[in-house]
Amino acid sequence: MKNIKAIIFDAYGTLFDVNSAAEKCKDKIGDKWESFSNYWRTTQLEYTWLRSLMKRHEDFWQITEDSLDKSMKIYEIDSAMKNELLDLYKILLPFKEVPEVLKILKEKNFNLAILSNGTPTLLNQLVKSNNLENIFNDIFSIEEVGIYKPDSKVYDMPIKKYQIQKNEVTFLSANTWDVSGGGNYGYNSIWVNRNNNIFDNLDYRPKNEIKNLNQLLEII
Repeated sequence: MKNIKAIIFDAYGTLFDVNSAAEKCKDKIGDKWESFSNYWRTTQLEYTWLRSLMKRHEDFWQITEDSLDKSMKIYEIDSAMKNELLDLYKILLPFKEVPEVLKILKEKNFNLAILSNGTPTLLNQLVKSNNLENIFNDIFSIEEVGIYKPDSKVYDMPIKKYQIQKNEVTFLSANTWDVSGGGNYGYNSIWVNRNNNIFDNLDYRPKNEIKNLNQLLEII
């Protein structure tokens, strides 16, 4: 990739493992912890899309809590665990290669940023809890525009801030709908396919697919 001036990362599922909260409670939740966590994540995303369509915005933390309530009922998990799971969600763990790769990219003097559905408070806490606060030039939250991904207003934020062209951005996400959202907007989108999934049919195919961020260093 040539003439790249900014590398923009999705946060949840791309840099940070959304299953790490439930995994820390797997002794209490039991064998269903992973399916429960996946259901929580799916419901969370559905709520962001539905609220955007209905123009009934609530911030990501409220949506995270609302989707957890439903998921705990579906999986019959003791409601007393709610606060523990929410607290753990605030300090999700990064995937193992993430800190070192980000450090290398920072040393190459790229503008590095997060572009996420998360609130500014959530994202800053997440970055700080993992000692990454000196890595990112910016943390862009959809709260600045009041609508969730994949609305184009979200992807427009870094362009306006850095005064660069869309094709000067490399955007990475583990979520196919987000990769398509950024790609259709005009970014050079890369799919971080950690789980060997199938890409969705959404009028965009990324030129590059990687299994982890280590492979980004081979193409950037």
